[in-house]
Amino acid sequence: MIYKSAQDWLDAAQKKVLLFGMSGLGKTHISNALRDNGDWFHYSVDYRIGTRYMGEHIADNAKREAMKVPFLRELLMTDSIYIGSNITFNNLAPLSTYLGKPGNPDQGGLPFAEYMARQEQHRTAEIAALMDTKLFINRAHDLYGYNHFVCDTGGSICEVVDPEDPIDPVMTALSETTLMVWLKGSEAHSEALVKRFDRDPKPMYYQPEFLLSAWSDYLGETGQIESSVDPDAFVRWTYARALAHRQPRYAAMAKWGITITPESVATVATADDFNHVIASALEDQARAA
Repeated sequence: MIYKSAQDWLDAAQKKVLLFGMSGLGKTHISNALRDNGDWFHYSVDYRIGTRYMGEHIADNAKREAMKVPFLRELLMTDSIYIGSNITFNNLAPLSTYLGKPGNPDQGGLPFAEYMARQEQHRTAEIAALMDTKLFINRAHDLYGYNHFVCDTGGSICEVVDPEDPIDPVMTALSETTLMVWLKGSEAHSEALVKRFDRDPKPMYYQPEFLLSAWSDYLGETGQIESSVDPDAFVRWTYARALAHRQPRYAAMAKWGITITPESVATVATADDFNHVIASALEDQARAA
């Protein structure tokens, strides 16, 4: 790790961290608190994916829908209007909407082959955005004068790396430039996330092997064909399984860094709070070694 002890962290002129874990456990909460402190640069991986790497896909999809409306089609064909996404750190809806859900087209579902193609686009984009972390560390420091840096990753980071591989290129690059911090959720947090997702099921990225297995199992259990699947029903059915699938992958990633709990996250309102939480976690890890 790039910080060997709590004191090493506290004394560092440049503090560089990467936050990972399930969505909804506080990664963006911490990142916003650090950014609001004034001397931390906030790098959002999902924002980078949605703007730099998938921006054209997202905009073209919106244009494709607009072209179905004669009034909008005429305006687009004469370059009279512009269509783009207004993606922000706190509003990633354009990205998730583009990813979509498979199933009945009358319910907004995508053909499964198209759904998988968009999943692959996301996988490639997420790896590229993660590998841009060092670029943005240097850019934040050299261009804008930020000494401290927080990388706010998406919940699917564990799907695009192999944490059991000691030479995984993404894990190696990230651990050499940042302190990797797992926001570890409990079983109760998982249950709360499942309930929240059930109320508002959103598209997500899944590891292809997991997704193919889930799709096959769902069709087998329900006896449905692709075009009759309720897209929301499928992603609800898949979500709890995805959390269980991801948990051991997060745990393996944590061996490359440190772990903090949601209880610790709840105490973070300022950069000083965060520095204390990280120092404590480094002390705990040193005692356990």
